[in-house]
Amino acid sequence: MSKTVIILVLAILSFSFVRITNKDKREYYQVSVYHFKNEDQKKELDAYLANAYLPALHKVGLKNVGVFTPIANDTVADKKIVVIIPVKSLQDITDMPGKISKDETYQAAGKKFIDAAYNESSFTRMEKIILYAFPDAPALQLPKLNSSKAERVYEFRSYESPTEKLFRNKVQMFNEGGEVALFKRLNFNAIFYAEVIAGSSMPNLMYMTSFENMADRDAHWKTFGADPEWKKLSGDPIYQHNVSKADVVLMKAAEYSDY
Repeated sequence: MSKTVIILVLAILSFSFVRITNKDKREYYQVSVYHFKNEDQKKELDAYLANAYLPALHKVGLKNVGVFTPIANDTVADKKIVVIIPVKSLQDITDMPGKISKDETYQAAGKKFIDAAYNESSFTRMEKIILYAFPDAPALQLPKLNSSKAERVYEFRSYESPTEKLFRNKVQMFNEGGEVALFKRLNFNAIFYAEVIAGSSMPNLMYMTSFENMADRDAHWKTFGADPEWKKLSGDPIYQHNVSKADVVLMKAAEYSDY
C-alpha cells in the first residue's frame, strides 16, 4: 500500500471518528408546556417551579433549565409556561420523575402542586415534547446578552413540514446547508436547534434565539432577511416547499429561570 493511500485511509477514518464523536455528544431536550387560565394558577405554577421543581432538577445534575412565558399571555385565554430541560440521553428523561420524587425537600416544597385536588389543579393541561439536537448545534448554549433578564426577548420557533422527506430536507438546510452557521455569523444568540422526535405537530423542528430587547430582535431579523447568503440559500431549488407552517412565539424568561 502506497504512502498516499495510507494517508487517505487515515484521513477518512479520522473524519468518521469525528462525526461519530459529534453525534454522540448531541443532547436531547424535554419541553414541557403548562397551559393555564388565570393569575392564581400562574402564581401556583411559578411557586412550584421556582421552589420545588428546578431545585430538585439541579440536585440530580440537570442544569441550564429555562422557564419562559409568552409575551402574548396577557391577551390570550390559553396561557402557557414553557420549561426546557437539556439532558444527555433519553434515559435521563425516563429517570427524571423517579429521581426527583425521592427528594423529600421537593415533596415538601411542591406539596400544594403535587397533592392538588382534581378540581384545584394549577394547570388546565400539560404537554411534553422531546427533541434531539442538530449535528451542527449539539449542545444548548447559554445566551451572551448584556441586558437585564426582564428586557430580553426569547424567540421560540417551530417549523412544520408537509412530508417527512421535506422535513429531512429542512433539517439538512439548517445543518449542511449552512442556516445554523448563518444565524451564528449574524449573532442571533441561538440557544438550541433540534428536531422533534415526539410531539403533536410532527414532522417539525424547533429552535430558540435570544435578543437584548424587542428592538434588537427586529433589527436582527431585518439584517437576516437582507443577507445575500440567506437570499441564496432560501432561493436554492433544493430547499423549496420544505416548511408548511411556522409558529413564532416571543417569550420572556421567568425570574427564576437559569438563563
